Formats: sequence, C-alpha cells, structure tokens
Amino acid sequence: MAIIVNLDVMLAKRKMKSKDLAEIIGITTANLSILKSGKAKAIRFSTLEAICKALDCQPADILEYKEA
Repeated sequence: MAIIVNLDVMLAKRKMKSKDLAEIIGITTANLSILKSGKAKAIRFSTLEAICKALDCQPADILEYKEA
C-alpha cells in the first residue's frame, strides 16, 4: 500500500502506550491496532483529529505517502 502509517513512531516519541491513546480518543485497542498496522481501509477525520490532538502532532506526522 502506498500510504504508510507511522502511528507507532509518534507513540514512541510521545512515550505513550497504544492502550492509553485508544482510551483518550475513544476507540478500541483492536481498532487502533488495525490502524497502526496499516490494514485499515479508511480513517475518519474526527479520529485523525483526536489522534493529532492527543499526540500534539500534524496528520503528516502520522500518514506518509510512498509510491508503490
């Protein structure tokens, strides 16, 4: 897939656990895991906004495009 999800990198930079982020943004750890692994087909803007707010980052810090 051409979209790379760098959520695990941002979690490490912020020294936050996936479980804590999931709780803050209001999604299950299973859904967060699907997003982190890059297996998600879509992400709601409201979820992306909540992640960026919780991690104090920009969407480009989490999502990256690489030509396949």
